[in-house]
Parts: sequence; C-alpha cells; structure tokens
Amino acid sequence: MKYMLIMRSTAEAEAAAADVDFTEIINAMGRYNEEMINAGVLLAGEGLTDASEGFVVSFSADEDPLVTDGPYGEIHELFNGFWILQVSSKEEAAQWAKKAPLGPGVKLEVRRVSDETDFEEYSDNEYVQKEKGWREQLGTA
Repeated sequence: MKYMLIMRSTAEAEAAAADVDFTEIINAMGRYNEEMINAGVLLAGEGLTDASEGFVVSFSADEDPLVTDGPYGEIHELFNGFWILQVSSKEEAAQWAKKAPLGPGVKLEVRRVSDETDFEEYSDNEYVQKEKGWREQLGTA
C-alpha cells in the first residue's frame, strides 16, 4: 500500500522553527529520509517552496478556471512537503509518520494513495485499463 504523508504548517510551527538552526533541520530530515530509504519504504519525498512562489487554480461551474498567485489561504492550509511510502499497512504508515522529525505545531496528514483495486467496478473503463500500463511505463506500478 502507498501512503502519502503531507506536512502542514501552523503559526505555532512557524514560530518554533524560527528558533532552530536550519542545519539542524536539514540533518534531522536527512536522517529520517535515510532511515526510510534503508528500510525500503520511501518512494518519493520533497519539500515545497514558500506559498508566495505558488498559485492556485480555482474551478467553478460558471467561469473559466481562475489563477490566483500566492501567498494564499491560511497557514494551517498550506503544505510544506510530502513523502510517499510503500508500506504493508495503515499502522506501518502511522509508525513512520510518528517518527518524522517535526516540531511543535506541525501536522502530518496521512492518506492512502488509491490504486487499481479502488476502481474494480470500473475495470472495463478504457482509462482504468490504461492506468495500469501508464503506471508500468512510469515505473510506479
């Protein structure tokens, strides 16, 4: 099973991180990533730049999609980074999430990544069938 760990910031987390040497943060994250690599569970992981460098595309039924430059949203809504893990269970995903070297106020949302078994009732759909081939082509099967 694949799980995505989504790091969310809060005002408390931003304040706490301001007092920590950034080298210490990099080293803690590096050790955590290395542990997951050595355990064979880390598929991907990236940090995200500040929201001021991003944008949001909003969709509605009545208008064309609207692009809004960052910063946007409340701090508690912003993602700061993510990991994608291949683990045997929800419980194992939770164990790895609890090991994350994150400070006070950071929240880690953990969500299972859907796969072809979630769409079995649509198995005759052209794009559900193509999805398996695409995953193999991209090396994510």
